[in-house]
Amino acid sequence: MLKQDEIELLAPARDLECGIAAIDAGADAVYIGAARYGARAKAGNALIDIETLARHAHTYWAWVYVTLNTLLYDDELAQAVRLAHQLHDVGVDALIIQDVGLLECDLPPIPLIASTQMHNHTPERIAFLEQVGFSRVILARELSLAQIRAISQATTIELEAFIHGALCVSYSGQCYMSYAIGGRSGNRGECAQPCRRLYSLVDREGQTLVSDRYLLSLKDLNLTSHLAELIDAGVCSFKIEGRMKDQAYVTNVVSHYRREIDRILESRGLLKSSSGQSQIDFTPDPVKTFNRGYSTHFLHDRAESPGAIDTPKMIGELVGRVVAVGRRTFTLDTAVPLHPGDGICFFDQNHRLGGTLVNKVRARVVTPNQIVGIKPGTLIYRNHDHAFLKELEKSHVERTVGVRLELGETATGLTLSAANEDGNIATVEMANEKARARKPDLALSNAHEQLRKMGGTAFRFQGLDVQWRNVYFAPFSVLNELRRRVLEELLDVRLQNRPIARQLLVKNDVAYPAQRLSYRGNVLNQQAAAFYRRHGVVEIEPAIESGLDVQGRVVMRTRYCIKHQVGLCPRLDDPPAIQEPLYLVDEDEHHYELRFDCVACEMEVLAFG
Repeated sequence: MLKQDEIELLAPARDLECGIAAIDAGADAVYIGAARYGARAKAGNALIDIETLARHAHTYWAWVYVTLNTLLYDDELAQAVRLAHQLHDVGVDALIIQDVGLLECDLPPIPLIASTQMHNHTPERIAFLEQVGFSRVILARELSLAQIRAISQATTIELEAFIHGALCVSYSGQCYMSYAIGGRSGNRGECAQPCRRLYSLVDREGQTLVSDRYLLSLKDLNLTSHLAELIDAGVCSFKIEGRMKDQAYVTNVVSHYRREIDRILESRGLLKSSSGQSQIDFTPDPVKTFNRGYSTHFLHDRAESPGAIDTPKMIGELVGRVVAVGRRTFTLDTAVPLHPGDGICFFDQNHRLGGTLVNKVRARVVTPNQIVGIKPGTLIYRNHDHAFLKELEKSHVERTVGVRLELGETATGLTLSAANEDGNIATVEMANEKARARKPDLALSNAHEQLRKMGGTAFRFQGLDVQWRNVYFAPFSVLNELRRRVLEELLDVRLQNRPIARQLLVKNDVAYPAQRLSYRGNVLNQQAAAFYRRHGVVEIEPAIESGLDVQGRVVMRTRYCIKHQVGLCPRLDDPPAIQEPLYLVDEDEHHYELRFDCVACEMEVLAFG
């Protein structure tokens, strides 16, 4: 879908408003959920809203991708296929899918993107997806730069990578913990987020090693400083996570990455994959909107511990340490720009998160709404920057396409041509008396003044050339009508000429990299089974969601390791002796056995018995 020298910034859209905000802030593409079968059951959208979003995005030659990426039961396939055709008909540019059963069905000629739920983690698997008809794969979040580079060297398919937002602790598509606990499948868009719950870590003797921490919760991803490395590794689409996030989050984060990516593109002579320019009147800062602290995850292998085990909530930015506490105030070790209305939070001595609002600030002395839990030595964080969020709420974000105009003449009147930055040209004519202007300088000034007014359109005035044999008097009404008509015509030309990607699947029998699939293959319907059999798989275990007994099965496999996170890794210098196996114990006293593959540096979580 992208040209070789193009880089895409891909943004989430919870709904139409968020999608428009993302495009206006500079996203080259957005991804959004349809009414059903997206991996976020609570982020569905009506076809009419998706059509409206597509029309707005296509004005700037931006793209709209729709998530159709849940596993499907047999009786859902027909409706999913019907939805795929409806989405194609309203102008969607690609579908993000997980269930390969759809590849056995009569899909419209639309590019397919392999969801990260398909566990896209090896060159062999991604080469297979390329051969069976996918245009792009969304890479597993856990991959290192070296692994991404190896995939890029082994394939020619487009590679999309997450650069920002929440992280799943499990390999995507390989987490069955939510389903094991309460029947809500993450692969069906209904994850109950067990990774954000409290757990204790105990050994085989029942001794508690770590008590009541969020041991499966991860920080959020932020790869701002590593975008150039990702381009070098072969990534062409930078994806922001967050289809449940609000408009403020989308505007702030997209604006931030637009600025950072543009700097890289300019220095390297690369292009963004859409057109137009976004103007914002605020300074974007991803620290100011929801995050659990930031991490580069495993981009550089285990350069850091990605866990956010103290809280799954936003803590925001560190503002200082408490040095004194009064009856109603506390004093910080440094003057900070806190303001009345800010939200602050802190951890108590038991690692419990507390919070309050700021009522008054005087230099380093802060008067909070509540003082309970704040003691000397407490670190104070701001998790709600009242002034910034108000500024963001009132901000004006506008995206426009640059246009040069040429005012000409015919034997019976005037012409106006418009050429935009993508080479699209439109010309309109209007019959008008060609009376010489008595004041030529004023007539030319008036022409410039009227024709430069492009407010309320998708265009931005970049200049006017007047190609008249003589300077004519042109009434304001004529100039305004010429401008209106030529911009409408130019918009139509842009929509007709925008790049469109089409793809018609051609079935083949290229060999799948394995001959056997366990329940982790996520085969939930007969069409998916038929797909794998056609590609050489001889043994297929049905998906967990088919009703398999989960007791004792691996319900999560992750590159994140609790032993490494809490300092129990055997590779550390002088590691403490522990009695394995270890268990996670949740608030309901369910015990989940942990298995550690120290060669692969991975961890497995087994369902309780």
